[in-house]
Amino acid sequence: MTGRPSRRAAVRVLGSLLGLSLAGGSLGACGVLPELPEPVPGSVVPSLVAPDDPAGSENLSPDGFDAVQRMAVRIRNVRCDGLSTGSGFAVDSRTLITNKHVVDSSRSLQLLTYDGRDIAAQTASVAGLADLAIVRTAEDLPSAPTLAAADPAPGDAVTVVGYPEGGRLTVTQGSVIGTTTDPLHENLGEVLVTDAPVEPGSSGSAALNEAGEVIGVVYAKTSTEKSLLVPVSTLQTMLGDESAFTGLPECDA
Repeated sequence: MTGRPSRRAAVRVLGSLLGLSLAGGSLGACGVLPELPEPVPGSVVPSLVAPDDPAGSENLSPDGFDAVQRMAVRIRNVRCDGLSTGSGFAVDSRTLITNKHVVDSSRSLQLLTYDGRDIAAQTASVAGLADLAIVRTAEDLPSAPTLAAADPAPGDAVTVVGYPEGGRLTVTQGSVIGTTTDPLHENLGEVLVTDAPVEPGSSGSAALNEAGEVIGVVYAKTSTEKSLLVPVSTLQTMLGDESAFTGLPECDA
C-alpha cells in the first residue's frame, strides 16, 4: 500500500460497541444488563476450504468442529461505560490472545468457547506497543494453535476464525496483500493487510496460514474492506518480553 488513509475515513476499529439502551436512559456500567443471547448457535458458517486447508474434514473432532474452530473464544467486555464484544484465541491451555481495545475499560470479561461453555477470566493485561492483550483463564481451554515462525508473504492464503458482531463462530478466507504502517498508530512497526472479510466483533480473531499456524491477529479494517492484522512477529516479540504487558486499570467507583 503506497498511501496512508485518513484515520477517520479509512479505518474502523472492530471492537463492536453494541449501543444497548433501555427506556428512560442508556445502559451504563452500573445499570442492569439485558439478558444475553444463547452462547453459540449449533450451526457454524462454513469456510470455503481447499483439500489441504487446516479446516478440512480430516481434522474434525467427534463433535464436528476442527482444531481451528475449537481454539476460538468469544469475549464480552462488561465495560466501565457499557458493553462490547470481540474475539480471541488460545495460545496455551489457560492463556488467550486478543486486542487491547477488546478488553480496555473492563469491569469484567465473559468468555465463551466454541461449544458454548463459560470460562472464567482471572486476569487481563495489555501491551503498550501493540494492540494486543493477554487474558489468563481459570479453566483449561479446548485447543491452542501453533504460532508461525515467520510472517507471511504477499499472496499467502489466510483464514480468519472469530465471532463477528458477537454472533456465531465464523470462518472466512482470503490472502495476504502486503504490509503498511499502522494508520491507527497503535502498533510498533508494520502491520499486515489482507482481503479476508472481517466485521465489528472480529477484533482479536486469529488469522492462520494453510498449516493452521497463527500468522496474525485481526484488529481493524479499512474503508475498502481490507483487514489489518498485528503480525505474528510482533506477537512473538511481545510474548517474549515480560515487561511488554501491564495490568488493566480498575474502573472508577
